[in-house]
Amino acid sequence: MPGPKLPHFQADLALPKRVDAVVIGGGIIGATTALELAERGYSVLLCEKGQIGAEQSSRNWGWVRMSQRDPRELPLMAKAHEIWEVLEERTGHPTGYTRAGILFTAETEKAAADLEAWAQHMVPFDAPTRMVRGRQLAELMPGHQTGTIAALHTPLDGRAEPQLATHAIASAARAAGAKVMTECAVRSVEVEAGKVSGVMTERGRVECSAVVVAGGAWSRLFLGNAGVWLPQLKVLNSVLRTSSVQDGPEVAMWAKGFALRKREDGGYSIADGTENVVDLVPDSFRLGLKFLPAFLEEWRSLRFRLSDRWRIEAGQDRRWQPDQRTPFELYRVLDPEPSQKAIRNCWAAAQKAFPVLQGADVVQSWGGMIDVTPDAIPVISQVDDLPGLFVSTGYSGHGFGIGPAAGRLTADLVTGDAPIVDPRPFALDRFIKKARAVVPAPQATRAQSKPAKLSPSSDS
Repeated sequence: MPGPKLPHFQADLALPKRVDAVVIGGGIIGATTALELAERGYSVLLCEKGQIGAEQSSRNWGWVRMSQRDPRELPLMAKAHEIWEVLEERTGHPTGYTRAGILFTAETEKAAADLEAWAQHMVPFDAPTRMVRGRQLAELMPGHQTGTIAALHTPLDGRAEPQLATHAIASAARAAGAKVMTECAVRSVEVEAGKVSGVMTERGRVECSAVVVAGGAWSRLFLGNAGVWLPQLKVLNSVLRTSSVQDGPEVAMWAKGFALRKREDGGYSIADGTENVVDLVPDSFRLGLKFLPAFLEEWRSLRFRLSDRWRIEAGQDRRWQPDQRTPFELYRVLDPEPSQKAIRNCWAAAQKAFPVLQGADVVQSWGGMIDVTPDAIPVISQVDDLPGLFVSTGYSGHGFGIGPAAGRLTADLVTGDAPIVDPRPFALDRFIKKARAVVPAPQATRAQSKPAKLSPSSDS
């Protein structure tokens, strides 16, 4: 089933010969990184193998939240809230952003106590959150028929439209001077004298001194060909959208059996917040020990299965030369079938919880591949042993809301500017890694050095 409908994006057609930086991946992270660099006066090429925002950046729930995040992400998410507030004005395009609040519900006192304990992480931030019960809960969840006894409410949190936001950011990047090319896969990174010197795309070579890999679920495959080891797997989440509903809840919420948020069109995006599908693929075994602690902790919410993904990924090339066609050109857009079981279950649970939904129709459903790391925290990092190469990926289902700040942090690392937050929690070297480099450029070598500060160039 095709994914969400996206606005038409007017891409550039001519490949530049040289830029300061090439950003690989046209999702919200790559688009924001390109916008940040372009606004600072750097020449940028954003390359997307398919269409802007066509994968997880348009298939997520549309939540913009601090609540229930890993504490390591909270400083960055606090900055993201500030950016979302002015993003429409900054880009000149709609994003659908609004502060409507988010609820995480509890049906037992123990669950309520856990939510209240987590709320202490919000104390250092100007983001009030509170436990609600009784009348306050009824006002936020009008007409609900759930077993909810309490909920964590964060009014600062909100929502935006995934099908609009990345388009807005990429359009603004292009208006700021970035070249944005779709249907243009980057095949490899070129290296000279131990540092990045360019990229080879399917349309030709581009010289550059910095490359950002923001390829979402494709990042591990691309980096592996460059000799960089990234522990990353894919997890399938399934989402449905409904026709317009009158008098439904304004607040987004996570509840037993479902999660929902209101859409700009008056309908709802609904998903199962407790079921994710993990397709068994060769990387499941290559990375099994790294992910074992996460699997053991989250086993109740994971459903492992053997599907056609095994055949697809087992048949993909993992190494190629710059003149060879790559998997990125064979699969322009990851468009997985949604889990029909997950769709049925979350729709039934949502209708039972809110009878007002029973008159609505399911207009569409889709699947999206979430790129996950062993600790469910993104990698926003330079690659220490290859100056000029940066990674911004592995957002583990948290990337949409945090995206505008994550792109800014990524750009900070590329330019050498003072980082928006401390980047150390997101460093690639937090994982035990020992890449056995197989560098595509035949005569390329690696060298240990600190990355030089990138200087803007007028040569495009």
